[in-house]
Amino acid sequence: MKTKKMKSQVKEARTAWAMLAPALVVLGVIQAYPILRTFWLSFHEMNLKRPQTGFPWIGLENYAKILSDSRAGEDIMFTLKFTIATVALELIIGFAAALIMNRAFKGRGLVRAAILVPWAIPTSVSAMMWKFIYNDQYGMFNDILYRLGIIDGYKAWLSTRSGSFMAMVITDVWKTAPYMALLLLAGLQVIDEGLYEAAKIDGANVFQRFFKITLPIVKPSLLVALLFRTLDAFRVFDLVSVLTGGANGTESIAMYAYKQLMTFLNFGYGSALAILIFIIVFGISLIYMCFLKKDLTAE
Repeated sequence: MKTKKMKSQVKEARTAWAMLAPALVVLGVIQAYPILRTFWLSFHEMNLKRPQTGFPWIGLENYAKILSDSRAGEDIMFTLKFTIATVALELIIGFAAALIMNRAFKGRGLVRAAILVPWAIPTSVSAMMWKFIYNDQYGMFNDILYRLGIIDGYKAWLSTRSGSFMAMVITDVWKTAPYMALLLLAGLQVIDEGLYEAAKIDGANVFQRFFKITLPIVKPSLLVALLFRTLDAFRVFDLVSVLTGGANGTESIAMYAYKQLMTFLNFGYGSALAILIFIIVFGISLIYMCFLKKDLTAE
């Protein structure tokens, strides 16, 4: 019986790989060349502002330069802080929204559609919209806070480090918390209501039902949602570009790499920064996949 089961699993795995093969080949062709080309450029000194110097091989000098580049260090720390803050808030708000959308009530379809609207708006558009909201002269954000008595006068939120960071976090959470809610809702809908009824009969309260039934079952969906949002948050670029332009210490590492490549035309150092982002993102993916694989294996 065990041998038949193992053979069946091997057959299923082969079928899965066969079905994935065309997509993997296309992705490999499309993505392999840019990655390899960027990796190759990161070992060369390639500055288009000084074409007379050629493109000499300099080995790991560009990577060593990152370690001594205080601006790169500050940008990485800001990106990590932004990632942690936004993903944590999106998880809490998204989970709450998913729990609401999963309940049966009148007008549930309308509520689901309304919650998902921000996610459907392109990031650059939502960032521009929120930039008007934060305006220090006619912005809605100042008006609401002033009417509530929280502030005594209109403030230029995007002109300070703390204000810019807060504005970016609020904008990103508003934009992508619905995406987190959508992924978590998919996990919640596979839970059998009979489990909750049985737990109620056994005397389990709301918190016990949440931690003993809801959270363990939705954990795979939770890990997938966290993986996608962590990767997106760490690679943030368009939100920073439109909302603050990287001013007041809000420059992400992705924006710094872009500036090195496209503004300063320093393709060697910019490529090294891009490879660094790739390595960090790949490492984050491996960590999440290990947790996800461990969880699925345990089941």
